[in-house]
This record gives sequence, structure tokens and C-alpha cells, in this order.
Amino acid sequence: MDYKVKVENVSKVYDLNRSKLSKIMSLFTLGHLYKEKTFYALRNIDFEVQSGDSVGIIGLNGSGKTTLSDLLGEVTVPTSGSIDINGKSSLIAINAGLNQDLTGEENIRMKCLMHGMSRSEIKDKYDDIVDFSELGEYIEQPIKSYSSGMRSRLGFAIAIHTDPDVLIVDEALSVGDSTFADKCLDRMKDFQKQGKTIFFVSHSAGQVEKMCNKAVWIQYGEMKEFGDALPIVESYNEFINEYKLLTKDEQLQYKEKMMEKQKEKSRRSKPKKDKAPISSLVPAFILFLLALFGVFFQVINL
Repeated sequence: MDYKVKVENVSKVYDLNRSKLSKIMSLFTLGHLYKEKTFYALRNIDFEVQSGDSVGIIGLNGSGKTTLSDLLGEVTVPTSGSIDINGKSSLIAINAGLNQDLTGEENIRMKCLMHGMSRSEIKDKYDDIVDFSELGEYIEQPIKSYSSGMRSRLGFAIAIHTDPDVLIVDEALSVGDSTFADKCLDRMKDFQKQGKTIFFVSHSAGQVEKMCNKAVWIQYGEMKEFGDALPIVESYNEFINEYKLLTKDEQLQYKEKMMEKQKEKSRRSKPKKDKAPISSLVPAFILFLLALFGVFFQVINL
């Protein structure tokens, strides 16, 4: 195995049905009749990276960058295709894996346990995590009282001390002060020297140029480019400069046009369905009756 991470023909599809009945029906034989509203957040993504690579993930808002980072961080799984990671990954994103009702201290212990650390290892690294986060006495407060910057600090501090093989940073450095961001970037450089693989989601082309040797440009669910970072970032900057010359209305029209194309491709991608056999109507009819009785009893109990 000469790669650290291999993403092969990966797509992520979301069911946009809003009806509770249609969501229930999608679990049964008539599901194909109800899954009419599907959306490809990512489509046929292919690339592989080696140990020591730092990969910038760039693209406009809504293009699928966070969806890709969630897949790489194993928070979600692909609808189709596969992601093979040689080692353990750790995702750093605002709120990623943090329990809002627990304190900072409790979250440290919980997250470290989830990453396979023993209690003695957690005890040894606890003070270092708190010191790096710079949260001080706030570490004893519930996460729900934290600002987005404080949550990002805690998440980053935990992740880098779990010694991951693959580190995914999703916009976690876009909040909070620049001094802490610089400290995080320095720690990421240390990871690079150790030969670890890093995925870096950022709106800052300058940060990507500074930190990454490779880049993935995601454009509304599809991979526009993958390869050496500098030429891709240069092409992306040219696109962004042209985009910024548009008026706000023109930018909105462009986004709506691209998203409509994305939805249209989602509609075209749905396989043709044969008519459902009569036998497949039985589960639907039973569910309909159950739903009807549920509504009836709610009404008479009012």
C-alpha cells in the first residue's frame, strides 16, 4: 500500500424528502416511489495522497468541502464508492464530536477515550491539552457556554494530542484570534515534519499555499482539479477574482444556476424504476393505517 488515503469514486447523496411518511416508506419496498428528492452533495470524487502530504480543500461555500472533510474524518460514510485510510484520522471542526452539555474537561476525557487512549495516557496529556487550548478556568464550564472560537481551540487541542495519522482541519482556524491560529499552523508544520497527512479546509488561499503541497478544488459537488497546490490555487484565485467582480445579485444568480445544475444532475442520475408489484403495496397500506389510527387517537385525546 503506497498511499495514506485513497478516495475512490465517492459520492454522497442526501434524501431531501421532508414528509415523515415518505422517510418511513423509504425503508420498505416502496421506498423507490418516495425517494424522488435526492441531492448529490459529492459525486464521483477520486484521488489518493501519501504520507507527509498536506492537501488543501478549496471551493465556494456550498460546494461540498465540509461533506468531504466529514467523510475523511469518518463522521459519515459514502453513499457509494470507498475511502481507505491507512491509520487513524481525527477531524477538527467547530463542534465536531463535542457534547454541548458536558464541560471542557469532560469532553477532553470523552474524546480521548473515543480515540483509543487509556486513562493513564489521558492523565499524562490532560494538562498539555488544557495549556494548548488556553481556556484556563473555562475548562470547567459546559461547552454550550463557549464561543465558537473557544470550541475550536478545545477541539484542536484535543485532536493534536491524540496523535492521529491523518488530521482533517475544517475551517477551525477561521474563528478566534490570529495568534492562536498561528500557533495551530506551527503545530501542523510539526505534524508535516513527522510525515503525517493533513487535509486543510480553508477559504484562505494564502494559508493553503503556505501549508499545502497538494490541493483539491471542489466545485458544487464535483472535483474540478486535484494535484500540486500552487497551480490549482492560482487557478482558483483567478476564478475568485472574477467572481468578486460580480455584483451581489450576479453572485447569487451564479450560485443558484450552479446549484440547479447540481440538482438536475441528481435527477438524471436516478435509475429508472419498474412499476411496483401489487405485493409491495401491503407494507405501505399497513403503514398508512397505522398513521391514520395514530392521528385519530391524537384527535380524540384532545
